[in-house]
Amino acid sequence: MTAAMTGHRTATVTGTGPGTGAGALLEVSELDAWYGRARILNQVDLAVARGEVVALLGRNGAGKSTTFRAIAGLVEQRSGRVSFAGTDVSRRASYEIARLGLGYVPEDRRIFTDLTVMENLEVGRQAPRNGAPSWTPERLFTLFPNLAEMRNRPGGRMSGGEQQMLTIARTLMGNPLLILLDEPSEGLAPRIVEMMANAILELKKEGLTVVLSEQNLHFAALVSDRAVIIETGAIRYRGTMAELAADEEVRRAYLTM
Repeated sequence: MTAAMTGHRTATVTGTGPGTGAGALLEVSELDAWYGRARILNQVDLAVARGEVVALLGRNGAGKSTTFRAIAGLVEQRSGRVSFAGTDVSRRASYEIARLGLGYVPEDRRIFTDLTVMENLEVGRQAPRNGAPSWTPERLFTLFPNLAEMRNRPGGRMSGGEQQMLTIARTLMGNPLLILLDEPSEGLAPRIVEMMANAILELKKEGLTVVLSEQNLHFAALVSDRAVIIETGAIRYRGTMAELAADEEVRRAYLTM
């Protein structure tokens, strides 16, 4: 077990497992974030190595989405250090971070409902970059066959699951080195969740680094190498998915609704 338990609570951990320390593609140190006077994140540390799929787990309101938004430069009130691909992006604007190859898929999707699938994909297009998979619409239609059948359909006339696929595909058109997926299985039908899991596994095969936030432990276990648990804005646990599966006390303390 990688976390120290105190009663039914886990002390904040720093961890030395895979993906931490020098050489990480993404390294977050002592990240704090506020909305107004409300402090949401408290000294968050997170590191992800190239090619990993890491699940950021926690209950609703634990701080998962704020962590992603702060990493992507979308939270104005933040402090701490965020390093991506060897560059300190702690105070960079969100568009500058995106140009370095960090993709972000928000929970609320934010597709352009009046634009077609093809037009949405064109909005996300960036030039190929060294070390990242190179994506075209045709390659994305292979990854998400449902989209291939509706390439001229406006985004507003798609189901929630189809919109989720389109949001991920649009982000991939930026040829990112790493992608942040915020609650990719949330509210989707079981068949679409299975397709989403298969897509993430294909992205891993392509060498893309993925960090996903999830409440669905089963989904996270299907696709992830490691688990990081956050509660009340602080990291409480780190370990492999196998270690988490074997630790009922941690699951009960931080993941049971």
